[in-house]
Amino acid sequence: MKTVGLTYDLKTDYVFKDGDPQDANAEFDSSSTVEVVVNAIEANGYKIKRIGNIKKLLEEIDNLGVDIVFNISEGYEGRNRESQVPIFLELYNIPFVGSDALTLGITLDKIIAKKIFISEGINTPKFFEVRSLNNLNTILNTNHRTFPMIVKPRFEGSSKGLSSNSRVKNEKELKRQVELIINTYKQPALVEEFITGQEFTVAIVGNDPPEVFPVVQVEIDGRVELGEEFYTFAHLHSDRLKYLCPASISKELEASIKEQALRTYKAVECRDFGRVDIRVDKEGQLYILEINPLPSLSTEDVFMLISKAIGTTYEKMVGRIIEVALKRYNEGCPHV
Repeated sequence: MKTVGLTYDLKTDYVFKDGDPQDANAEFDSSSTVEVVVNAIEANGYKIKRIGNIKKLLEEIDNLGVDIVFNISEGYEGRNRESQVPIFLELYNIPFVGSDALTLGITLDKIIAKKIFISEGINTPKFFEVRSLNNLNTILNTNHRTFPMIVKPRFEGSSKGLSSNSRVKNEKELKRQVELIINTYKQPALVEEFITGQEFTVAIVGNDPPEVFPVVQVEIDGRVELGEEFYTFAHLHSDRLKYLCPASISKELEASIKEQALRTYKAVECRDFGRVDIRVDKEGQLYILEINPLPSLSTEDVFMLISKAIGTTYEKMVGRIIEVALKRYNEGCPHV
């Protein structure tokens, strides 16, 4: 029987500091999510070892006693935090499920990810970066900008820093939101054109070839034509947000969304599993918002919903993710 180690960060692990926003630990998992993942791994016939966060991993790394690590750890501090667990597992030649440190670092930094999308010919909303208010004034004085825009932290996940105020309609609102991001989240602001339309998310599992699962549609307040609405931190545990799977869209649109999601997955060399978020405007133009190679496996997220939609179970879905990772190592290609 193989032993699977599980690396993770609990919300209760996070120690709030003075000045931290209320969503500072949003990326970390609840104990209930960890239990669901543990149970799913065990249901596939594996023995489980709960490792925990990066600090606990380092305490045990010389005598870990596992065949492979299932990594859902978000890490601590900075834009390379998601890379912390994978880089040490690589250093100690310990197999692990999921993307490597390079992919996790690239994709958490939304601006670096967007530059890769652009280089690969993948459509993504137009954007600019703001490092200070003086920097913003220079940008506005030298370039024509079209509102509305949306303002995000440059390297955060789980909708951190996104509220109803993030969509800005004029320079005053833009400056207010940029200042909030820089001062509260201690990082540059990413400012994008706001795409009005529908939103979708696509789960992908596997490597050679990856399997693209049915498209999931985002519904907010009972509407799939979202207009000015968008996914925010407040929606995470709200009954205003629903995921619809499979999405009620044309076969042509479904095929286009799946194709672009797969291109995005491959462009950043995602491994084993991931999730791609996409907006489609009123003219049917697709825009890649981001890719998450470390997506949530909570029962409230899309993997549980997709499992039901395709007639399988969440446990089998988790088992499939482990299988494709083991296959990657067994074939002697651990890095691709």
